[in-house]
Amino acid sequence: MALVSALLTFAILCAFAVVVGYLTAHRLRSDFNREVLQSAEQVEMELRVFVNPATGEYETIYPSLQELAAPAQAVIRLYSEAGVPFAQWPARSIPLPPVPLGLPPGRELETAGDGYVAVTIAAFVRNPTTGVGFGRILIQYARPLSEVNSAIARVELFLLFGVFAGSGLALLAGSLIARRAMAPIAALTQAAARIARTRDSTLKIPEVAADDEVAELAHTLSGMLAELAKAHQETERTLLRQRQFIADASHELRTPLTSVLANLELIVERAGAGELDPELGEAARSALRSSRRMRRLVSDLLLLARNDSQRALPRQPVDLADVVINAAAELGPISEAHDLVVEAQPALVEGSRDELERVAINLIENALRYTPPGSSIWVRTGVADGTAQLIVEDNGPGIDEDLADRLFERFVRGAGDRGGSFGLGLAIVHSVVATHGGKVWVERAMERPSKANGGKGGARFVVQLPLLKERADGLAQTSTTTGSTIGRRRSRS
Repeated sequence: MALVSALLTFAILCAFAVVVGYLTAHRLRSDFNREVLQSAEQVEMELRVFVNPATGEYETIYPSLQELAAPAQAVIRLYSEAGVPFAQWPARSIPLPPVPLGLPPGRELETAGDGYVAVTIAAFVRNPTTGVGFGRILIQYARPLSEVNSAIARVELFLLFGVFAGSGLALLAGSLIARRAMAPIAALTQAAARIARTRDSTLKIPEVAADDEVAELAHTLSGMLAELAKAHQETERTLLRQRQFIADASHELRTPLTSVLANLELIVERAGAGELDPELGEAARSALRSSRRMRRLVSDLLLLARNDSQRALPRQPVDLADVVINAAAELGPISEAHDLVVEAQPALVEGSRDELERVAINLIENALRYTPPGSSIWVRTGVADGTAQLIVEDNGPGIDEDLADRLFERFVRGAGDRGGSFGLGLAIVHSVVATHGGKVWVERAMERPSKANGGKGGARFVVQLPLLKERADGLAQTSTTTGSTIGRRRSRS
């Protein structure tokens, strides 16, 4: 805004300077030419030239040419009526236009090559004895143009300075005015950036004192933020009610599910003993499998609801080596078709053992579910970069790129799911790790050739948790001993 204002001012001042400069120069030259004519006429009135009638020579000139030329630094030359010069001042040769011959002489102003303006007028000569007129002479009067040229140059310099000074002042004033005018906009921008950075819609928009468009914008933004804050609060209340409902429903469903499972297990047991009809036994076994899946789903929902509501279970020192060994032992019956390798090194953290075992079980179970039979799965724990790490790696077909960004979202299942999962396993892993102050990510595993992946690397899930250094020495020996006897366990069909 300031630059555009300065450029417009510069263009206006340039046009103004051109017009004023032209008119001023024309006026100065006109005044100068008029002064030359007036001075020449004054010289003609004051000059007295006497001629000797006997010899025809010009004898006396009064006043002297020097006195007449000195005030204006002029050049004066006297010519006979025939155009022959007989007196001049200054004595040095100064090129002037030729005098016009004929009576009366012309009064046109002429410009000489060295910057002089000259005019020629006629004057009488007198008899020195009688004082009567004897004839005529020609007076050539010239003045240098340096005086008027200097005045025009000063005017042009003043105009040039005025143009640039005016443009500079316009730029400075425009900057100050624009900065002051844009200050409320800058404040609104900073407030909006702060709200975007903090995602806090309760922050206030600065008020604008003036009653203009900026104030209207500030009021509009304030109203918008107020409505967004209300909508956010309503959404939070709705989500809180939903989480509470899921937690309560999951908790309430556990008791009847336990009763249903107990009854179904009794029926299956009796059917196995031949006390019931075989078809009834098969129906009971099918219902028992569905009920167990429902119990897992209820447990998953209860765990997610508890983490969402930030209701943490009691924490205690836990060794990840023990966690993965227990998880591998629990999944042993379903891992017979895979080569499961556990390399457990001590890694002490503070957390809930049940939840951390759930993390290890879900990661291993995920690898078992999405890798074909014959694939290898490596489970490792240890300390790296000052953190406790749990790594589950396989040499299966890997993860689709389209699914990688949504892998830890809820109810997301891969195309290779053969176990009928609910899509909550990795979401539970992410939630539990986050509540324990850690992070989890997936990356492409190192290339481990196999028939299952055609020589391509599989997937590697890395869980990183804060390392607990207290009491580490006391648990390290136990973990090392346990890892050395069970950690290298392999399971193959």
